[in-house]
Amino acid sequence: RQTVPEKPNHPLNLWSIMKNCIGKDLSKIPMPVNFSEPLSMLQRLTEDYEYADVLDAAAECKDPCEQLARVAAFTVSAYSTTANRTGKPFNPLLGETYECDRTDDLGWRAISEQVSHHPPMVAQFCEGRGWKCWQEFTMTSKFRGKYLQVIPLGTAHVEFTATGNRYSWRKVTTTVHNIIVGKLWVDQHGEMDIVGKGPVLGITCHLKYIPYSYFTRDTQRRVNGVVMDKDKSVKWVVNGTWDNKVDVAPVTGTTGSVDSPVYHTGSSVVAWLRRSPPPNAEKCYNFTLLAAQLNEPENGVAPTDSRLRPDQRLMESGRWDEANHEKVRLEEKQRTKRRHREQEAEKMAAQGRPIDSYNPIWFEQVQDDDDGVISHRYKGQYWECKAKQEWSQCPDI
Repeated sequence: RQTVPEKPNHPLNLWSIMKNCIGKDLSKIPMPVNFSEPLSMLQRLTEDYEYADVLDAAAECKDPCEQLARVAAFTVSAYSTTANRTGKPFNPLLGETYECDRTDDLGWRAISEQVSHHPPMVAQFCEGRGWKCWQEFTMTSKFRGKYLQVIPLGTAHVEFTATGNRYSWRKVTTTVHNIIVGKLWVDQHGEMDIVGKGPVLGITCHLKYIPYSYFTRDTQRRVNGVVMDKDKSVKWVVNGTWDNKVDVAPVTGTTGSVDSPVYHTGSSVVAWLRRSPPPNAEKCYNFTLLAAQLNEPENGVAPTDSRLRPDQRLMESGRWDEANHEKVRLEEKQRTKRRHREQEAEKMAAQGRPIDSYNPIWFEQVQDDDDGVISHRYKGQYWECKAKQEWSQCPDI
């Protein structure tokens, strides 16, 4: 499809709800759908691959430092839609999944699963043309009165299959301003290190997301950084804005001092350029074309797929009162199941038996060979089960 139904005009006093949330973690506070957009967090994270063609180009690079510069451009592209997207994604239910198979037209497919409820955590795996990506995403959020801050936790990775070159990074902080008064607006800020692993261990890219400032004449939403080889020598520079485009250029020489070096570069290349939003996007939650297609009904997906969530579907259709009732029902069903699991765990502990904690269906916890960090990795079988329509292991959520 090309678009989603237009957002109804349901006025709601944001402050009437937010005033009770100051200093609290918002992921634990139930919110009416009036603040939401009709996508779950699993679908929102799949939007990271809107510009997967940047990774396709990186897969063709022979020089690891150029490859890392293009990976850096890809990490920036994931923020491109956040400038004017202020709707909150639906919190996924434990065991909820989302698949997005765009192999035929875009060359990639992704599977995501909500693997933990406290803390809320998503595990995701995506495979494309000559690369595969995986990430574990969780976050903390704090409401400070005038603004809301979202601090992502967890790490994202990309591996290029031809060489085994791997790179890892953590996302930067997102701040939503004007919570109480005025128009909501979003800023990204902080520093990101993208580090090489495996054959490219030792090469790094340091990116700075410069916070919005009323006192500068410089372009806002700027991102800049450098790619360094194993000897900490700068080989490529990365420059751009996180809401429009990123240029990369090779370094041909350096002048200036150690504290403030000046890099001389060869000709720059546009590594990523944002596509224009569809017409009337502002009436449709500011969705891009890909975002509008993520919740399109599709046959044959797992029964736990986000497309099948009744509250989200009702909300997308503009039936917000019914959506809020359904959301409360699903959340209460989830709480009841959690209480049951906790009671079973207490019984098993009292009998001296090992506690059977919740296990995801499509992901498992494994230890990283490089740094020893334990995280969720895709264990396979989703697409095979889909081909057979074998969904017996999926929970009833």
